[in-house]
Amino acid sequence: AAALETILQVNPSCQVEVQALEIDNEVARRAIAANLTQHYSPAVQEMLSAIAHTQKVTRPPINIHLRLGDARQQIQPLVKQSWQADIIFLDPFSPPHCPQLWSTDFLQLVAQCLNPHAGVLVTYSCAAAVRSALQLAGLSIGSTHAGGRKWPGTIAQHAPTDLPPLSQQEIAHLQTRAAVPYRDPTKQRSAKEILA
Repeated sequence: AAALETILQVNPSCQVEVQALEIDNEVARRAIAANLTQHYSPAVQEMLSAIAHTQKVTRPPINIHLRLGDARQQIQPLVKQSWQADIIFLDPFSPPHCPQLWSTDFLQLVAQCLNPHAGVLVTYSCAAAVRSALQLAGLSIGSTHAGGRKWPGTIAQHAPTDLPPLSQQEIAHLQTRAAVPYRDPTKQRSAKEILA
């Protein structure tokens, strides 16, 4: 929502296509019902309502498609279409609670959807297992401020141009057992199986 607000304020004619992967849209519906979207502009509130109820918004120059279901399956058509994102916000629940969306296997699919020349992936996670999985997916990583959090986030891209460097402590953390990435080669394993 904040990104939509910024786009409408800064460059209202900017062409924007959003592909959002969500397990369901109940969170969006509850946020709207609880008036948690009231601080956004009426245009953004209208788009959020449409997304929550119809899973899409076609309001040129903005097109949004909410893909409901297991993200491991929902991303596969995007990979097959060679869909490319300039920005990916990776925001699933924490790795111990949702390891299926932090596995090397899933992140390889995510990396395939990232523009290889100028695309940037941003996540709040600084977990060593996540960072090593991003590296195994062919991405260079850097450390970034994760708003409102004590720990840094991670920024990743195919071409390592001007990425904020990892600290010596973060580099050392990537050499520990904590950096062993999650694996889910079938992209169907349960969280419990992945953690085991």
